[in-house]
Amino acid sequence: MRLCTVREGSFEIAAVILPDRGVALIRDLLPGFTGDVLEVLTAGTADAIEAAALAADASVFRPTDSVAFGAPYRHPRMLWGIGLNYMEHASDLAEGVPDEPASFIKGDHTIIGPGENIPIPWQSIRTTAEAELGIVIGRYCRNVEPDDALGYVAGVVPLLDQTAEDILQRNPRFLTRSKNFPGFFSFGPSIVPLSEVFESYDSLADVTVSTVINGAVHRSNTVSNMRYDPAFLISFHSKVMPLYPGDIISTGTPGAVQVRPGDVAECRIPGIGVLQNPVVDQSR
Repeated sequence: MRLCTVREGSFEIAAVILPDRGVALIRDLLPGFTGDVLEVLTAGTADAIEAAALAADASVFRPTDSVAFGAPYRHPRMLWGIGLNYMEHASDLAEGVPDEPASFIKGDHTIIGPGENIPIPWQSIRTTAEAELGIVIGRYCRNVEPDDALGYVAGVVPLLDQTAEDILQRNPRFLTRSKNFPGFFSFGPSIVPLSEVFESYDSLADVTVSTVINGAVHRSNTVSNMRYDPAFLISFHSKVMPLYPGDIISTGTPGAVQVRPGDVAECRIPGIGVLQNPVVDQSR
C-alpha cells in the first residue's frame, strides 16, 4: 500500500494506492479521519488503514490516472540532504567524495508536490535540479546500526532537490542559503513501502535514479554506486540526532542539470514513480 495525497480543488486529502484497486481517500476507509499522511506515519496507523483498504468495497476506489497528486505532506520535522554521494557526480563537480556524508538541512517552506512550479530565484543565474531517491522514516530512530536501519523506513519516494549553484560556488559556507529557496524540494507522488520495492528489486542497491529534463535523460545511476548507501545514511544521522516518523533523507543525485523557465524537471525511478515539476521565474 502506497501513501499519497490527492488534490480536490484547493484541498489536499490523505489517500492510499493499492496497485490492483486504485486510489482511496483515507477518510472513506476510516470514518472520522481528518489528518494528513504525516499523521498516519506519526500515529502508526498504516497497518489499520491497509486492512481497511483491503476489506473496502470497490466503490471507494478510483483509477490512479484520474486523480491529481500533491506532496504527500507539507510539514515534516526534518529534511536531510546529502551532497556528492554518487562518486561520478562528485567527479563532475571536480570534488572529492567526502570521508563522511556531506549533509545539510532544508526547511519545510521549500516543499512542493507533483506539477507545482519550481521558481528560479531572482538572486540566482544558475539553478540546478537534482533527481534523488528519498527515504521516509517510519518510526523513532536513534543510534541504530546499518544492519537494522531499513527496519525504521516507512518507504521511499522520488524527489527533486534544487540548488542555486552559482551562490554555492561563491562560497561553500553559502550551502544553506543556496538550498533553501521556496520550491527547492519536491517529492511525490507517493511513498512506496520497501515490501513493494523488493517485489521489483533484490535490494535498494539495484534501484536506478534518473535526472530528466524536458523528457531527455540527463544522468542515471544506481544506488549501488553511492558512496554511502541508504542504510548507512540512516544509521549515521540517527547518531547525530533522533530521526522521527516523516523525516526525509534525500540520498544524493546521479547528476544535477541547470534548469530555466519553461523547462520541466523530472525524477524518474522505475518501479517507484515519476515526479515532474515545471520551472518558472520567481515573482519578486
